[in-house]
Amino acid sequence: MTTTARPRIFAATLGLIAMTAVWGSTFVLIKDAVERMRVVDFLAVRFVVAALAMLVLFARPVWRLGRRQLGRALLLGLVYGIAQLLQTWGLKLIAPSVSGFATGMYVVFTPILAWLLLRERVAGVVWLAVALATGGLALLSLHGVSVDPGVWLTLASAALYALHIVGLGRWSREADAIGMSAMQVVAIAVVCLLATLPHGPSLPPDGSAWLVVLYMALVAGAGAMLVQTWAQAHLPPARAAIVMTTEPVFAAGFAVALGVDTLSWRMLAGGALVLGAMYLVELAPRRGAALDAEAIHHEVS
Repeated sequence: MTTTARPRIFAATLGLIAMTAVWGSTFVLIKDAVERMRVVDFLAVRFVVAALAMLVLFARPVWRLGRRQLGRALLLGLVYGIAQLLQTWGLKLIAPSVSGFATGMYVVFTPILAWLLLRERVAGVVWLAVALATGGLALLSLHGVSVDPGVWLTLASAALYALHIVGLGRWSREADAIGMSAMQVVAIAVVCLLATLPHGPSLPPDGSAWLVVLYMALVAGAGAMLVQTWAQAHLPPARAAIVMTTEPVFAAGFAVALGVDTLSWRMLAGGALVLGAMYLVELAPRRGAALDAEAIHHEVS
């Protein structure tokens, strides 16, 4: 790994951790809002606001996108938008904890898709980290589970999230990150709007719901997509997916801090496994060249 690559890879990792912290904070925040408006309406308004904000702020980077990168960004946004809807529909049929685990299975699907679609070699330590992260997700989320249609829908969304991570890892370039993130959000907004037909979306019912929508749109939506698109210009997909599994750790931390949940041994053990997985692929000293070669390949491809 070159000396110039290391700081950017470290910054990309910190960016993804910050992004998952923001996502983790949303579980508590949106609970009241989605109880008073349809989830598809919430998603549609959220991503329309995010898309409009990004088009206004980043019109020039969007305009500078080449036709190929524009098409790729729209395709990635389409995949992400469908994943959002499948996850939402699945959540109606299963417990939130089970949904959290099934969604987090993108950490397993990502290296598999990277190998199948891109023929990327995945180092053994990454597979070990995937196993640790999966065990951590299970401890954080599962309290008994039956495989019903809601689980299958959520697993399908996880596969699409993994496809988005793999595609973003292959196509994202630092120079195009702003424009690509904006066009992805535009595509997500279109998908969510279509899901509200034939009547269209209903607006949030009051000021408190609007505050949640704006936070979800501008910080957890537009801001998070911008960070992820930039970060994945510097990180291989499997490593990005493992870092992103810290989301349920932050969600549990916020729930405990705000008095919504109580600290348990499952939270501590699950969080430790997820953090251990991230340590393996990001912070531990490299004993071999496998991960370094993977990072260098990504930087120059």
